[in-house]
Amino acid sequence: MSVPELIRIVSRDSPMALAQVERVRSELAARYPALCTEVVPVRTTGDKWMGDLSQVEGKGAFTKEVDAALLAGEADLAVHCVKDIPADRPLPAGTTFAAFLERDDIRDALVHPDGLTLDELPAGTRIGTSSVRRVAQLAASHPELRCIPFRGNANRRLARLAGGEADALLLAVSGLRRIGRADAISDVLSTDVMCPPIGAGVLALQCREDDETTIDAVAALNHSDTYREITAERMFLHVLQGHCNSPIAGYATAHRNGDLSLRACVFTPDGKTVLNAHEWAGPLDPATLGTSVAVTLLRQGARELIDGIAH
Repeated sequence: MSVPELIRIVSRDSPMALAQVERVRSELAARYPALCTEVVPVRTTGDKWMGDLSQVEGKGAFTKEVDAALLAGEADLAVHCVKDIPADRPLPAGTTFAAFLERDDIRDALVHPDGLTLDELPAGTRIGTSSVRRVAQLAASHPELRCIPFRGNANRRLARLAGGEADALLLAVSGLRRIGRADAISDVLSTDVMCPPIGAGVLALQCREDDETTIDAVAALNHSDTYREITAERMFLHVLQGHCNSPIAGYATAHRNGDLSLRACVFTPDGKTVLNAHEWAGPLDPATLGTSVAVTLLRQGARELIDGIAH
């Protein structure tokens, strides 16, 4: 296999995104000691805009500029959090996923300055989050708590928390670990309490379709179980055609015996309606499992629920 001399890696310019790039660089260096890598940081619309994401292309606001740099030939490889990549439409023409890295922790974490757990928070506690998924689930399980809009990268949110703009935060466990702030976690929430977003804890490596040399080199980093999980999850989300204001959650699990399962939920924003599905693949391939779970939820009324949410 021919390995390129240099791979230019484009990513968002947030501290967490750059930490994720360093993981990719490290894995590439371990496999190809002679390979040089170069980081191409870009500021995305989602990082600049602190308002409602539905006003700036939803989750695509975190990927548009990265995709543009890749397609323009300014970089050879893009690193994305899978949860930030829209699944209701195809990848930009001319690009493809070359690999998914082994999955990190998919759970959410509570950050409270005094170390309280979620169940210990007093009524009226202000929880900083702009995730409709988190807001809906908290409304269902802890209606006495109050969610307030909170945008910005994880470091910025932690600084705002320290400044008193909220009483606690909900952030991803994997994200806090990536920026070296696992010490801030006061409570790790089980997936039964807070079902994660589609693609949680996974980094996707994207290349131009015609760059076979880079694709072949990067494909060696692909984690097969993670690939199966993400294939099921993204097909599920694609069939549902959810938008950025849709409280949708779910995760697939590749089991030791080779089976694959997918649990997923769709909520109303107020958490008063929750649709659930949990299926095992058996002989089904990952994409078929994702489709099956989506169809199960559509039969429960997911289409009407999603279409009834303003976006």
